[in-house]
Parts: sequence; structure tokens; C-alpha cells
Amino acid sequence: MIGIVGGGIAGLAAAYRLQQEGHEVRIFEASEDVGGLAATYETRGDRIEKFYHHLSKSEETIVELAEELDLGDALEWRVGENGYYVDGTLHPMDTPWQILAYPHLSLYDTFRLGMLTLDVDVRGGVPKFDSYENLQDYEDVPIKEFVLEHTTRGVYENFFEPLLEAKFGSRKDDVSAAWLLGRVKFRGERDLLRGEILGYFDGGFHRLIDALVAAVGRENIQTGTRVTDLDTTGGGVESLTVASDGETETHAIDEVVVAAMPNVLEDLTGYTCEIDFQGTVCSVISLSESLMDTYWLNIADEAPFGALIEHTNFVPAARYGGEHLLYAVSYVQNSEEKLWRMSDDAVEATWLSGIEELFPDFDRSSVNWIETARNPRTAPVYERGYLDMVIPYDLDSEVADGVYYAGMASRAQYPERSLNGGIRAGFACADRIAEKDEREQRQAATAVGDGGQRD
Repeated sequence: MIGIVGGGIAGLAAAYRLQQEGHEVRIFEASEDVGGLAATYETRGDRIEKFYHHLSKSEETIVELAEELDLGDALEWRVGENGYYVDGTLHPMDTPWQILAYPHLSLYDTFRLGMLTLDVDVRGGVPKFDSYENLQDYEDVPIKEFVLEHTTRGVYENFFEPLLEAKFGSRKDDVSAAWLLGRVKFRGERDLLRGEILGYFDGGFHRLIDALVAAVGRENIQTGTRVTDLDTTGGGVESLTVASDGETETHAIDEVVVAAMPNVLEDLTGYTCEIDFQGTVCSVISLSESLMDTYWLNIADEAPFGALIEHTNFVPAARYGGEHLLYAVSYVQNSEEKLWRMSDDAVEATWLSGIEELFPDFDRSSVNWIETARNPRTAPVYERGYLDMVIPYDLDSEVADGVYYAGMASRAQYPERSLNGGIRAGFACADRIAEKDEREQRQAATAVGDGGQRD
């Protein structure tokens, strides 16, 4: 049997692929629910994710998996309209003419920004189309240095810097240009007449989670079960011990896939990871009427949140019984920050005051309900040298034979963490186990062919 630590998307994907390859699997999830960051709230209609989710056109593995699970027809591609709130004004930023009309960039700034987003290097006056192909070339380059060299100071100060401040806060100067280029590639699919094309499942991402659970078999998933010990004393995986409802039990296993955060891997094996993670405070606010016209609003002005995301300007409010659903979200770099230490009531009051500052016509009586979620590790800080710190999928040489890693510190979650990256990481571990099986079968066949004479 193969034990899987963690019932998020990576653990479920690993279990699904391993079962396809003929393995018996069992998932152990510490919380009461599977799905990780794709957990949901109830509304008057469809459920809504606690943390905002959508797909970019570059995410292909999750689309292929949806097809395998007969959910291909449920995946919808919609325009996700973007805006930038600066100096008290919401500027739409979707079509070329809207971007050209943005008053905080000169025409030359806009040209240089546009060339960068198209992966065209125009330094020296001669366009080059391959400068940004290898992200690793920019792993050790600070974002500010890169943007100033490849665009203009106006682009950095009036476009990128407020976004970096909202995303990484005090850590923004540590982040590598490779992350920025990767994000541009990750979010690069646009309809020139309408804006960015994003994906969402009719009914929500929980449908993919539910389909994976059904495919794996609920009987093979133990929730409310924390893995407390992994026995590798013989140089290979022997067993794991779990705790549930105050009782412990030990399971003999052949291999283990740790599909959890690096701290879980460290607790079980002693393997340390130097990647820093940032947390998120994210509230869903149900409104009786829409707040704005855009889906994703980045905010350069002083505000308690880094972005406002009106989900029902992306997916129709009719699917949620007429509720208009708004995310207010802020990243947190450490647990000592004021926002992280606030109670949910204080966070929600802070959000509403912030919305009133930005939108004076906002009426608090339009609020139906607010739910707030927190997670201390929602995304890595993609600092310079990040690739040197990722955890290998196969930890044979680092820990013991039969130990694999598919959590958020894996290579699949670079340069942007996503559900698609989680699936890729789970599949990568399962594929390595299959390759190991094939090697062992070939070796056994060779030994038989030699008449069993090998030691």
C-alpha cells in the first residue's frame, strides 16, 4: 500500500494516478475535509470557494484531468475583467484602448509594458523574441532592477510597484524577476477586444474535488487523521502512524507521498526546506447588489486589502441565488502583523471601512453575510534563488527509499502556485513510483533470465 499524507488536490491527484497504475492507496488528511484551499461556503445557490479560484489558459493538466473525470463540459471560459484603483479612480485595464487611456503611464511607458507582456525584448531598439524563454536566467535578478532595465521607471513606480507591495509587502525586494516573467506567461491569454480569458467550473471547483474523491473511493480516505510518525529506520519506508479521535494506529506501507506543506515533511523525516511562505486573510462578502463593474480590482491607494475580487462579475450572480459575492483579501508576511492577529469581526469591520473609503456610495445594509478564512501558508515567497530550495519529488537520496514529495514547495508550483500545479506534482510523484516499479520488474526479469545466479 502507498500512504499519502494530505488530502488536498495534490494528494488526491497522486492517489488517482497511482490507482490507475494498479496501486492500493490510502489518504490521511488531518482536517475534517478534503480539498485544502478549494474548500467552500454555502450560498443561496452554488457553493463558493473560501479562497478565490480560477484557471488560466496555460493550465492544461487540470483541463485534461477534468476531461478524464467527465467534467470537460463543466469547464467554462469567461472574460475576467481587470481594473486598477489609483487616486480615487477605478481604471479598467482590459482592452488596448483602456490601457492606453490609463493616465499614470506615458505612451512610451505603455509601449514598453506591452512589449514585456508580449515577451518581446526591445532594448537597444532591435526586437528580440527569445530573451525571456528561460526563466532561470532571471532567478537571481531583483524585480526592480529587471523592470527598470527592460521597461521604464514609470512602469515600475506606477504599475508594478503597487502590485508587488500588495502581493509581497515587506518582502517585495526579495522576489526574483523570474517570478514576474513566469506570472506574465501564466496569465497571458487575452481577448484583445474584451480582456483576459479565465476558466471556472460550472458549480465551482468542488466538483473537481468531489469527482476525484469518487474516483479514488471515499473508503480510501481518512479525514480527521494526522500522520504522527513515519518509520524509515531500515533505509526505506516501513510504516506510518496516525492519530485520530485520541487513538493511534500504525499502517504498513511500501511508499509514502507527502502532499502537504514542508513543515509536515520536516516533522516526519527531518528534511528541512528554506522556502518562506506567506499567509492570507480572505473574506467572502455576500451583497444584495453589485459593488463595481470589474472582476479583479488591484488597488494602488491606501487600503486594508490588496485586491477586491467580485466573483459574480465573472460568474453570474444568478448561480448563487442572486447573491453578489465579493472577496476582500490581503497577504500576510508573518504572524505578528496586525491584520493576522485581528479577530474575524475586526477583520470584517476593517474590510467594510476600507470599501467605504474607496466606494463612497457603498451601503453596509447591502451586506447579507461575511465569512473569513485564514491560512498561514497559501503561497511561497518566490525570492531569488528559489529553484535551489525546491523539494525534489523523489527523496530517495535525501531521506529514504520510497519517500516522495508533492506539496507546495515542489517544482510544479513554480513560478506560480495553483491547483494545476498541485495536480502536476501529484502526478509527478505517481509517475516516479511507476518508473521505479518498471525498473524493479526489468531487474527481476533479468535475474530470472540469468538463471537466478545474481546475488
